[in-house]
Amino acid sequence: MVTDSVARQRWQRTRFHIVSGKGGTGKTTAAAALALALASGGKRTLLIEVEGRQGIAQLFDTPPLPYEERKIAIAPGGGEVFALAIDTEAALLEYLEQFYNLKRAGSALRKSGVIDFATTIAPGIRDVLLTGKSIESVNRMSAGRYAYDAVVMDAPPTGRIARFLNATVEVRNIAKVGPIKKHADSVLNVIQSNKTMIHLVTLLEEMPVQETIDGIAELKENQLPFGSVIINMVRDSRLVGSADPGALINMTPTAHKAKVKEIQSGLAAAGLATKFSTAATAGSLLEESVGYAERLELEQNERARLESTGTELIELPYLANGIDLGGLYELATLFKEQVGF
Repeated sequence: MVTDSVARQRWQRTRFHIVSGKGGTGKTTAAAALALALASGGKRTLLIEVEGRQGIAQLFDTPPLPYEERKIAIAPGGGEVFALAIDTEAALLEYLEQFYNLKRAGSALRKSGVIDFATTIAPGIRDVLLTGKSIESVNRMSAGRYAYDAVVMDAPPTGRIARFLNATVEVRNIAKVGPIKKHADSVLNVIQSNKTMIHLVTLLEEMPVQETIDGIAELKENQLPFGSVIINMVRDSRLVGSADPGALINMTPTAHKAKVKEIQSGLAAAGLATKFSTAATAGSLLEESVGYAERLELEQNERARLESTGTELIELPYLANGIDLGGLYELATLFKEQVGF
């Protein structure tokens, strides 16, 4: 939860949110929920996809997104969420037209396969085009105000995010003058400013948490504006009262027998048939409880590791019914409550 007033002010002035995370942690879901939250109260946000997976369209149950901004949802309070799937080829053609007035030549390059060749042998070019289009959306003005109050990017995974964002630095170092340098400078002016925050999504599991901790260090080493860690799919503890997971995990044989008898008594008191209150059934239920306690203790340890980094932690719950549009709105409400915007 964001409780520090300085941190909250930072959230309020940020206009570009880059959401990354290890594959399988739900970064697209988190990005979509964040876009909905930022649009609440009559604002406009743009949700951008750069990996070509059409994950946003699937989440919002819409047709595949074209290379144009399309309204996909109404946020609480009358806000609007637009979405864009950035196509590398279309972005390059747009770039050639904007900076070099080469629309016709660009079409010829596409037909001849030169564009595919260029973006394949120089993947940094692809990354620059993707970030450049995103920054254009952040900076765009309409009727004397920003076209979007905030832009959210569903970015590449944690292991590639620093390299993805630093591709522009490499291009700028190569191109010392001209439109390419000007374009790179405009992109970096936003990415490296207080208008931008990079959020990492994780689960309370060892590998995602370690990758998140490594990602935080890499972002800070590259002087990229880290924002918060979003812990996804958090489950509430089902241990009764103040039960300690360690007490279940480390039971002595005597305590184990006593606990089995306690469960048997509980089953009988619940009015279950005798066959359901046998020692074997009670023992199986106890083993399930021990396994759950081990999982809970692991999650507590992983949360402590994240807390030790001193970063903001935002928690989104596990939704038993899966993620649909209603689930996204529920997660958006929790974003609003924890961040305070």
